[in-house]
This record gives sequence, structure tokens and C-alpha cells, in this order.
Amino acid sequence: MLPRVQRADHGAYRRVGFGSMSATRTSTGSETIRGDRGGTGQRLSGIAVALGCVLFLGGFAWAAVVYRPYTVPTSSMEPTVRPGDKVLAQKVSGDQVHRGDIVVFKDKQWGDLPEVKRVVGVGGDTVACCDAHGRLMVNGKAVDEPYLADPGQASGTKFDTKVPAGALFLVGDNRAVSQDSRLRLDDSQQGAVPVSDVRGRVEATAWPLSRVGTVGRTSAFDALTGGGASAQGPLRWLLAAIVAGVVLILGGAAYTPLSNRVRRRAG
Repeated sequence: MLPRVQRADHGAYRRVGFGSMSATRTSTGSETIRGDRGGTGQRLSGIAVALGCVLFLGGFAWAAVVYRPYTVPTSSMEPTVRPGDKVLAQKVSGDQVHRGDIVVFKDKQWGDLPEVKRVVGVGGDTVACCDAHGRLMVNGKAVDEPYLADPGQASGTKFDTKVPAGALFLVGDNRAVSQDSRLRLDDSQQGAVPVSDVRGRVEATAWPLSRVGTVGRTSAFDALTGGGASAQGPLRWLLAAIVAGVVLILGGAAYTPLSNRVRRRAG
């Protein structure tokens, strides 16, 4: 149906119409017909908000399924993570971690609280310290460890042990204070921790704000047979989805007031 045009005073016509079309006729007889773009904009802003909610809530829900927060209990992993730091650990089983990974585990022989240590040996590895330059030895090969609190000395404690199958040899980055596998060589597991005790693999620091960020993957063990540390998990993709969701929600919600303001100024 065509829009209806009514006569106004002084021979001019005013705009009337239906749906998304309107017409305006002036006293000179010219007529302009245009679509109402506001309706399309409203629909697009609604889609943006809905999509933003899906990304934002979906990102958080996925993160809750894949990751779990833990508090670092001691200074044994400094400077990589510090006591009191809140870290995010990807929920993985112990047989999915590799040399160089930082893991959260709970072993009743080590205490009642979850511990955070670095994997330097897996089942079947021979781990020893130290070579002539103070470096850790894994299967006869020296390992440079740039993450250590004291890069010049891999351990003040000399040791040479073979990791049992289905177990992990775990040490702290702050070797001078860490109570770890090196000091438990006389127990039934020769200082190693069963893979079943692993709760997750640390990927990021979530608190305090000054230390928020991902925990970088080390390449220290890459040259060994069997490879080194695990690849990063999906955390960055989850954060990207959450941020994109926030942007879409704010952008979509801001459309209506901004559009109305522009129209008022134009009128």
C-alpha cells in the first residue's frame, strides 16, 4: 500500500506513511520517498547483543569446565609464580603432561595441600645433577633452565635416579628452598609422584592484577627424545571470546541512544 499524503497549512504537505516507508511533499510539488533505516539498525543491534551474550557467557562456562583456580602455597616456584598467586590450571590427567610443564598435584606423602612444581622427568627418564657447569641432566643430556631463581646452579643437592613408570619427577624453580622429588629419593616412589596425583597443568596467573598473564611455555626440554613442554591450552581463545562478547554487548546496547541523539540533532 502506498503512503498517504495529507495537505498542511500554506499549501505545503507533511510526511505520513506506513511501515518502513514515508513520503514528504513540499509546496513546490517535489516529493521524496525514503526507507526507515532505524528498524534495520535496531535489529542489527539486537543481534550484536545476543551474539555478545553467547560469546561472553559461553567463554566463561567453557573456562569453568576446562580450568580450575589454585593458590600457590610456597615460594618454591619463584620467580615463575609466587606464594599467594592465584593460578589457572587446565584440567588434564598426569599422563598428558610433559617435561617442562608446571603442574598442580596432591600427594598425601607431600602434605594436605595441593602443590605446584615443574616436571623435569617422566617415567623411564634418568634424572641427575649436576654436570660440570651445574646443569640438570636428563637421559645424559644437559638442560639449560632459564626459569630458575639461580640460573647458575640447577641443584645444591646431588642426585642420580631413574623415574619409575607412571610417575613424574617434580622440582621447584627456586631450588634453594624447594622441598621436592630431590629430597624424597628414599621413599617407595624414589621421590617421584604418580601421574594419578596430578590435578592440572598451570597456564596463567589470574591474581594479583600486577601479575596477570599466561605462564610461558619453556623450550628447555625440546631437544630431548620425546619432546618438551606441552602446547598452550585454549585459554587465549576463551579470553578472546569473552572480550569480543563484551565489545558486542556494549556496542549493540549503545546503538539506540546514539541513534536517537543523532536523529534529534538532524531534526
